Amino acid sequence: MFKPLPEIKSLSRCLIPLAGAVVLLSRAGDVFSAEDYPKAIQQAVKAGVKVEKTFPAASSLKGWVLSQGGQYSVVYTTADKKTLIAGALIGENGENLSSQYEEQHVPKPDLSVLAQELDKSAYVAEGTMQNPKRIIHVFVDANCPFCHYTWKALQPYEKAGLQVRWILVDTLGPTSMPKAIEVLTAQDKTAAFRTMEENHGKSWSPSAKASVSASPEAAAGIRKNTELMARFGLAGTPGVIWKDAQGKVNVKGGMPRLPELPGITGLPEQRNDDPALAKFR
Repeated sequence: MFKPLPEIKSLSRCLIPLAGAVVLLSRAGDVFSAEDYPKAIQQAVKAGVKVEKTFPAASSLKGWVLSQGGQYSVVYTTADKKTLIAGALIGENGENLSSQYEEQHVPKPDLSVLAQELDKSAYVAEGTMQNPKRIIHVFVDANCPFCHYTWKALQPYEKAGLQVRWILVDTLGPTSMPKAIEVLTAQDKTAAFRTMEENHGKSWSPSAKASVSASPEAAAGIRKNTELMARFGLAGTPGVIWKDAQGKVNVKGGMPRLPELPGITGLPEQRNDDPALAKFR
């Protein structure tokens, strides 16, 4: 989700994803003279941000595609070079100009290559273990209510032949990391994950292992998971990744509606009468 830029000197730490998406950016190959940059852009460059591309935008604005650490941001400067704008540009007819510029000027990642990294991530497998009919991956935060609904929605599909690989990330508060560590350091990770979901929203006390200092390897894996999620263009959880019958990699951010699940899972629609899912029918 878009967040206002607090101050330009923080741009190197806050590469703002356009329309809630963060994706891998290839260098555009353009060459610029730093002396020609507006002062705000110069400050960002000094902090480690790279200017990948510029383009003319609406109302005499200039668009800037910026990158750092494999992530990108699109910002705009005014004609007098004195003001930087970070956020969605909306046209006079309500059209999202920022989305259009993103489509035109930001290269898309090769999802088929990126998908190969999913099975190297720190995940918990649940569902059909032997000869699953389909495997999907879901980025999940322990504190995310919509991840919990996704877990509920997929339970009947897991029984019908689906395997879900839940990739734990740290995005929603101070207990997200320790809860994820507790699952990944458990002797039975699948059982620990199920217990976490069954107790979603209830009070929780961390175990001795559930800290970064006690379990640095698990914490490092969770951080890598969070970075991988961003590279898929997902700014929040849940994030569902699957291959369709033709082998195409698909990405969906947010809780899928129940009618979408057969297409995602490749399985016939499974009945689910859980009242908590009524709003997703």
